[in-house]
Formats: sequence, C-alpha cells, structure tokens
Amino acid sequence: MSRIALYPGSFDPPTRGHEDLIRRAAILADELVVAVVGNPSKQPAFTTAERLDLLRATVGDLPNVRFDAFEGLLADYARRIGAQFLVRGLRAVGDFEYEYQMALMNRQLHPGLETIFLVPASGLTYVSASLVREVARFGGDVGPLVHPVVAAALARRFAR
Repeated sequence: MSRIALYPGSFDPPTRGHEDLIRRAAILADELVVAVVGNPSKQPAFTTAERLDLLRATVGDLPNVRFDAFEGLLADYARRIGAQFLVRGLRAVGDFEYEYQMALMNRQLHPGLETIFLVPASGLTYVSASLVREVARFGGDVGPLVHPVVAAALARRFAR
C-alpha cells in the first residue's frame, strides 16, 4: 500500500516556503498531492489554473508529486484520493493554534487521517503568500521569496 500525503493550500502565489515544504514532504510519502483549495469567499490574485501552472513550474520536477484542485471539505477530498496524512506548514507560534484546531476537526471528520506539521527553513519563516502579494503589488523585489517564474507572473499581474 502506498503512502499518499496531501499538502493543501491556496498557493496564491506559491512561495519559496511552499517549495521548501513540498520538496521535504515529497521525501516522506510515496505520492504527494499538492492541491489548490478553492475558496469562494476570497478574491485570489491568480486563478486556480494559474496557481497550478505556477506550482508545476516551481516543483514539477519531483517525480512523486501531482497537482490537483478541490473545493469543499478537506477531509472529504483526502478520503476521495486515499490520503493517509496531511502536510501542514508552521511558520510561527501563531500558526499553531489554528492548525491544531484544523487537525483535530479533520481527525473528527476522517479518523484515519493524520496531520504532520513541517517547519520551513529558518530563512523562510517570515514568508507568506499575502506578504509576497503585497510587496509585488507595490513594485517591491520578490525575487528572493519566490521562484523566478512566479516573480515574473507577479510582475505581469501587478504591472503599473
């Protein structure tokens, strides 16, 4: 039986922090599904298809990683794809309380689903997609924070 891990997120845009977690999580599983979560209440900078393309450009070289998108309950999606565990990133102590609650709720909804928390590389703990979008929106240099393909997409999106 293969170990299937699921790393869900908005990835709007994918950052070096996401890339770091994906590369390390891919080592832990036979297959890692990186899934863009559709959230109708948010106004993303990139469409779901664009985010999937950016993820493929960033970490598409990993042979055991596949990319998908979903809406609805994470526990239901994990069950559909046969995931045994979720991968979640913790950048700071503030992330822990929310992620802990989500892990417990997901376990309630899908008892066989475990959550594994990974901490990004120390130089990436402050990087968030929302901060990257904000810097890019005002013309700042996001080069160190994202893959060059993502930086170019942000420059096009927020061109003045």
